[in-house]
Amino acid sequence: MKQFNWQQFLCLFICLDSYTISSGNNPLPDITDEKFINDCVRIHNDNRSSVNPPASNMLYMTWDDALAVTARAWARFCVFKHNIYLKEVSRIHPVFTSVGENIWVGAPPSTFSVSGALLAWVDEVKDYNYQSNVCQPGKICGHYTQVVWATSYKVGCAVQMCPNGIEDFSNNAGAIFVCNYATAGNYVGEKPYQEGEECSACKDAKDQCEAKLCRNIERDTQKGYSWTPDWDPALTYCGSSCISILTLRPLVLLLTFVSAFVVHRFYPSMFFYE
Repeated sequence: MKQFNWQQFLCLFICLDSYTISSGNNPLPDITDEKFINDCVRIHNDNRSSVNPPASNMLYMTWDDALAVTARAWARFCVFKHNIYLKEVSRIHPVFTSVGENIWVGAPPSTFSVSGALLAWVDEVKDYNYQSNVCQPGKICGHYTQVVWATSYKVGCAVQMCPNGIEDFSNNAGAIFVCNYATAGNYVGEKPYQEGEECSACKDAKDQCEAKLCRNIERDTQKGYSWTPDWDPALTYCGSSCISILTLRPLVLLLTFVSAFVVHRFYPSMFFYE
């Protein structure tokens, strides 16, 4: 029988406290979640490869971390409108000079799924006429055309829980899902893609046809960025979860330390292990 080391006991409590607070109760995925990223990219490409009429110049779409950071920053405002900084090039992305955007909102937050949000956007195809390149009167189809815009080859998305509601949508707790695209689509007077045999109009000689999409390993390589928009509300705002951490964590750690010290001081032989 050996006496239990009280320093180990204290360390265990500190680690458990740190994990409990940091894990939180947010059921929505972060922009670093691999499944979330893979779902966003896969579902976009599935829809891009299945357009009708078929596309001859549709680029394969891959993830961009900086676009996701921008999407997350805007989603944090919990406002159902487009990013007001989209036209300010240096404040929207460190490299791309044009960025497009799609937004989905829903309540309660549990209604969100990547597939459901993307379905809402691509379902607009029923209100879009490729030949005339117009939406049906009174209908919206710009979300669909951005998803299948041939030259938009990078995407970054984020979903944010809004416990106090989403401005211009609902006062109830909800979720807002934002996807940013580069280069931007939806240019007035242009069709989202060229009609023709799949991959017959790929622009780069190094492009290869994959799932009816023009794929280029060099173009599709993920780049690393040290990027945070200067308008990200997280830079200046401490929300309820942040306040909870700042308030409760020192108190919990102090109580844990005092408890461990008292137990060790007055009951030095209380803890044993074999």
